[in-house]
Amino acid sequence: MSSSMINPQILGEAADWLVQLHSGTATSSDHQAIAQWRNRSAEHAQAWQRAEALLGEFRSVPANVAIQTLQRVARQEGLTRRQTLTRVGLFLMAGPLAFASQHMPWQQWTADQRTAVGEQKRLQLPDGSEVVLNTESAVNIAFKPHERRVMLLDGEALISTASDPAARPFIVETPQCIVRAPVARFCVRIHGARSQVSVLEGQVDVTPLLLSQSATVKAGERQSFRSDRFDPLESFDTSALAWDRGMLLASNMRLDELLGELGRYRPGVLRCHADVAGLRVSGAFSLRDTDASLRLLGDTLPLKISSLTRYWLSVEPRV
Repeated sequence: MSSSMINPQILGEAADWLVQLHSGTATSSDHQAIAQWRNRSAEHAQAWQRAEALLGEFRSVPANVAIQTLQRVARQEGLTRRQTLTRVGLFLMAGPLAFASQHMPWQQWTADQRTAVGEQKRLQLPDGSEVVLNTESAVNIAFKPHERRVMLLDGEALISTASDPAARPFIVETPQCIVRAPVARFCVRIHGARSQVSVLEGQVDVTPLLLSQSATVKAGERQSFRSDRFDPLESFDTSALAWDRGMLLASNMRLDELLGELGRYRPGVLRCHADVAGLRVSGAFSLRDTDASLRLLGDTLPLKISSLTRYWLSVEPRV
């Protein structure tokens, strides 16, 4: 029996157990339960072998890091319901070698600092500047005699720069741009092939990597861009940027956009049914307890939260 012939539901269950056993919280009861599950049938046994083979492809990195990476990529791929019985289940069906050769973020695994899904980390830099890493983010930090440089490899960072007695420039680098900042407070986020800079205090200069043209972004302004072009400059409410305080403040936000944000802070897949995607939502939602935020949505809107596994949730119309 090939892996493509294994019941997708069984592959999804194998993926669930894989995540649990490498979560750092697995108990002896979990190990006994997976042994019983594995012995239910030859199909169950082969699904588990497929799961273990997947992790074998990542033996050069910690298992929990590989799992988190698989979860992140699955969320970004826009997968269908059948494909995403669980995000790891997808890779069990597709095969790890093709995935590993195309998607492995080696730079993130070896970054100076990184965060897991739902984790935030506050970093004090040698010059007194501060970097707050958001969920699933990675940075390298290079302070040299002639410059102070932070390289954002993935995710999002809130940066508060300090003045430097040596007058070294403070530079933030992403795959798409260079940001030069005097004393300022600003947020830099990577969206796939785009980067976004939101300035809360002061101002920064942004230069896409493939352009010689720079743009100045001031407090209350947000600039998105690719490596070769700028998007239109936007205004935003600086008080609404509250993820560093564990909150998502929504004002007339589309439901699918809100769930996309909540999904960044929880493992697995959080889907939004097309029939409710355009609902408008306002309110304050916890990023540190996304289950509570989902319950709040279900209590205040005509929605139901259905789950295929612990790591696959769908927000659907309440019938």
